[in-house]
Amino acid sequence: MTLVQPTPEMSLRIQKDLNEEPDKNDESLQHIKEWLEKQPHLPQVDDDARLLTFLRGCKFSLEKTKRKLDMYYSMRSALPEFFSNRDPKLPEIQQVFKDIQIPPLPGLTPEGRRVVLMRANGPDIGSIIEGFKVVLMIGDIRLKEEQVGVAGDVYILDATIATPSQFSKFTPLLVKKFLVCVQEAYPVKLKEIHVVNVSPLVDSIISFVKPFLKEKIRDRIHIHSDGLESLYKYVPKDMLPEEYGGNAGPINNIN
Repeated sequence: MTLVQPTPEMSLRIQKDLNEEPDKNDESLQHIKEWLEKQPHLPQVDDDARLLTFLRGCKFSLEKTKRKLDMYYSMRSALPEFFSNRDPKLPEIQQVFKDIQIPPLPGLTPEGRRVVLMRANGPDIGSIIEGFKVVLMIGDIRLKEEQVGVAGDVYILDATIATPSQFSKFTPLLVKKFLVCVQEAYPVKLKEIHVVNVSPLVDSIISFVKPFLKEKIRDRIHIHSDGLESLYKYVPKDMLPEEYGGNAGPINNIN
């Protein structure tokens, strides 16, 4: 299953939102490449599509793009627990695929946003480090797969099986490292976080995570305690898996 790309009409709206002027892309790319050549601690990236993804994620601010690229590549040395041994066939990573589902959904919202759904398959979620590693691996794949740019990300977190034993595995240091990496190193524009199938434990989890989130992201968390109807106001029902009342097919197939 491949990711649906924005239509030409949607791309025009997204370009406006991201400050993208296609006729100036070559100039921006050349500037970033020349800057990279002067950074001995960074690799020389000759992948225009990847660099454009970073430019889009930084709304074509050259200075923000430089900071993001520096963090993206520096994190690989700083956090080997997340960026080493990333063969998807390794048993510990295969176990993550069994324990949790984290598929980007194939469609796009009317605003041109990509939706990612996260949920546990059972009460045991195994290694948190390996789970975070897989999330970042998927993020790296999306740097290649988002061919023309999207208008940001929407995350749906399904808390159906959230348990105290799962929660106890998330140490403050580990969560801080992961969220610094996601927020500072990846060219992701996080627009909304939706928590569904909530339980009393959810409030504790959100209170635990909030200090590590940027203020603007804290304000984008939506708790849906009254079922899924309120979620459909943000994410069209049609693009959701059938387990969530949608028409996108079973989540196992998407995952």
